[in-house]
Amino acid sequence: MIEATWELIIIIIGIALVFDFTNGFHDSANSISTVVSTKVLSPRNAVVFAAFFNFIAAFGFGVAVASTVSKIIHLDFVETAVVPYIILGALIGAITWNLITWFFGLPTSSSHALIGGLAGAGISAAGLAAIKMETVMLVVTFMFVSPVIGLVCGFLFMALVLNLTKKANKQSTETYFKRLQLCSAAAYSFSHGTNDAQKTMGIILPLLFSIGYFGASVDPNTLPVPLWVILASYTAIALGTLSGGWRIVKTMGYKITKLRPVHGFAAETAGAATILGASVAGIPVSTTHIICTSIMGVGSTMGTSTVKWGVARNIMWAWILTIPISAAIGFAAFVVIRVVIGY
Repeated sequence: MIEATWELIIIIIGIALVFDFTNGFHDSANSISTVVSTKVLSPRNAVVFAAFFNFIAAFGFGVAVASTVSKIIHLDFVETAVVPYIILGALIGAITWNLITWFFGLPTSSSHALIGGLAGAGISAAGLAAIKMETVMLVVTFMFVSPVIGLVCGFLFMALVLNLTKKANKQSTETYFKRLQLCSAAAYSFSHGTNDAQKTMGIILPLLFSIGYFGASVDPNTLPVPLWVILASYTAIALGTLSGGWRIVKTMGYKITKLRPVHGFAAETAGAATILGASVAGIPVSTTHIICTSIMGVGSTMGTSTVKWGVARNIMWAWILTIPISAAIGFAAFVVIRVVIGY
């Protein structure tokens, strides 16, 4: 087998940061769709605003999500020399699915694509024993739980806001919520950074471990996160957000339901609260799923007919298919890699 070298590790880290970048432009819609569709910010200002808050998330809420993701590959079981190639296969699976869904304007989960790619490449390399199934099952469980939380929080928070403002002047309320939506958009962009950028950090850690970066005495289950990994990951996702995934912005901001500033404020606040809770708990959730269902929950307060459930159904099918398809691509990618490296 071709041994992994520092040069190869650097290349794979570069590809991981490319994934982080695609995560940013794929998920920029999460942060800016509501604030753009309600005309609180122009598209150009919105992406700069979101990218800034994506980056400063590096300095809050720790690295619990990165620690969880770094444990998906069973480093005590998998041969150290093959770890970089598993990560490479996983990245190929995740980036490929990100690009496919971006092309069709589907707001799917970059997080689940990465985890699916890791599972597929790991199984291809060493069977099911290569994957810590309890970690994967945690992610799969919250694939279903977190969107429900987002939906319920969006509905309840919007209902509360409507009740508190029912006697207020409509025009002055609209102006007030335009200002408040800047705060909620900042909170959502910050929460997006706390969860999504850490997933890239989590796959860089096993790469560094495989080349002996941490030394022989470090427990692979408690790998520390170097500062340069944190800064590189947050910079990459912020730059991706800055590039803007406009196809998905249209789906999120205009096709699910009609949004006004009050709706954008409620959806972003509910989504941010849900994601920050998951980040503190170290649970890698889909920020895409949460903001989508928060928007649906907010829209439902105006009557279920105001939500375009056909569009929502197409989005949900893409969610369901993300892990198995990215896993299949990751599995196939490692099959090819295995031939190339003679493993």
